[in-house]
Amino acid sequence: MEVRQYTGLMMKRYLFLLLAILFVLSGVVVAAPPQQIENLGAFTNELRADMELLADAVVGEAIRPDDWIGNVDIRSATMASDLWFDNELLANAVFGEGVRPPNWFGITSDRATIIARNVRHDLELAANRVFSSPTGPATRPAEWNGASRRFTCDRTLQNVIRLSQQLYGFDLLTVESTLNYCASAQAETEERLANELNLTSDPGVPERVLALRGDLERLADELLGLNTRPPGYVRNVDPNSPTLIGDLFLDLETLANAVLDPNTRPDNWIGVISNNPYIAWRSLRHDLELLADSAQGVDIRPRGWQRESQIVRCEPELQDLVNIVAAFDFTLDGITEENYCGQVTAAANHIAENPPVEETELVESADSRFLAESEIAFTYLDVGATLYMGMMPLGTEFRAWYRNFGDSGMMFVSGDDFAVFLDRRWTTLSEEVYDRLPTLEGVAPLTFCDANWCNGPAPTPTPTGSGPLALLLAEATAPAPPSQEEIIDKNQVSWNNIRVTYLSDNAEARTAQVALEICTEPARINCEPVLRVFDSAAGAQKPVLSQYNGLNVFEFPYGYTPNLIVEGTTLTSPDIWISDPSIR
Repeated sequence: MEVRQYTGLMMKRYLFLLLAILFVLSGVVVAAPPQQIENLGAFTNELRADMELLADAVVGEAIRPDDWIGNVDIRSATMASDLWFDNELLANAVFGEGVRPPNWFGITSDRATIIARNVRHDLELAANRVFSSPTGPATRPAEWNGASRRFTCDRTLQNVIRLSQQLYGFDLLTVESTLNYCASAQAETEERLANELNLTSDPGVPERVLALRGDLERLADELLGLNTRPPGYVRNVDPNSPTLIGDLFLDLETLANAVLDPNTRPDNWIGVISNNPYIAWRSLRHDLELLADSAQGVDIRPRGWQRESQIVRCEPELQDLVNIVAAFDFTLDGITEENYCGQVTAAANHIAENPPVEETELVESADSRFLAESEIAFTYLDVGATLYMGMMPLGTEFRAWYRNFGDSGMMFVSGDDFAVFLDRRWTTLSEEVYDRLPTLEGVAPLTFCDANWCNGPAPTPTPTGSGPLALLLAEATAPAPPSQEEIIDKNQVSWNNIRVTYLSDNAEARTAQVALEICTEPARINCEPVLRVFDSAAGAQKPVLSQYNGLNVFEFPYGYTPNLIVEGTTLTSPDIWISDPSIR
């Protein structure tokens, strides 16, 4: 791998120190949060510091892989994506070009918190390789910040823990010093979810336990012969027996000893039972399915097998995740039998990290703190301020619900006959109260305007949106795709060199309208307008929707898009990165 001198290293070390001081002075706790990434800036700041520390150990101090970004601006719209990019360059140096461990996360979402979480997990994998010890577990340098051990757990368990806190308010109680942290965290979350989702009191559990006993007997008949059982086999079939589940556990282990080596069990064998009847049944069913797979072949079962669904063959944390994402209308429909659990893992984790946007229900009982009045505010049907609906008269009362991200003053408000976006500065709502509003991340409020002052949608009369000229330009015929001769003399750069100006977002479609410039360096100082974008995968040129300050406006999905020709006067790029609003 090519490397270059990292001339800005000392300056970046000072920036890390300055950022740390700023966090302390502002009262922000920069220690690794034990649950969620509550402060993305602090989390990414420490992540960047650890990445630079690992890079020092891998390629040498003041040396970095070619194309290294080294972004330390925690307010940057590309902070999370730049961390991912550099971490992949570092992984090439640690594991080999394009080689990754089997449990490598990579990029699975365009959400900043998920990207940062994945990078932390993968960085720790690389650190384990670099700082490995032949006599014990891998250590870390004294300066290593690290994070909660939650970020070392597998992807499914991390999503279970994250969503359990977000949806049900669980705070994980497993302490960081626990010997087998991830297994303990899984057991704790499993127990609490069973109670939260009313699975513990499911009246169907006793019937499932009896079905389990029946399948255990069928398997024993198949493997050992009709009514032949190993010594010590209890064979309790009394549905009213208080020891039914315990005897089932003993019989399952006895049969496994008879069929397999007594010291051998299939991978992922649970081998313990809980006092919770539902969890005990699920663990026993899981292990019985594993034993049947090992003894007879994958998913080959005796006649009359009473399994309700193939999901019981999958790991408990995956079953928990499937139960959680049912709130996002996730179903197992369409999952085929081949590599069943692998398919469910991919689908459930994807929707957990990229949940669908749901319409916001306006609650009637509003908190009086969020009631305010208009001071002749311009109103819009979209947060990007492109669908202008008119001026809200002075003194019109509204209730504020959501605020936009970063330094934006836009907020979503509603009244008796309107639900619109407007700028806080043209209202009586204080900045302090505005900051207490939840953000728009993950929600797409339903907007409408039926008041007598509504007269849109129309082009906004301010420079914040598209005017008549821009609308006319949007209807113009798009130029032809670039030919090879047109781009052959242009210098190719990457998406890191593209300056993106975000104009509006479509939360439901997860796309953004953006104005683009392409630059000679990742610092994005010497730039030229993007003239056109050709999508090689679609075989078509992206339309120019409008113009903004002399720049062409295009629409892209959030995240990374390859197979493009992003063309300026002298530069081209084959890809682009569009940040989702939570990063901005």
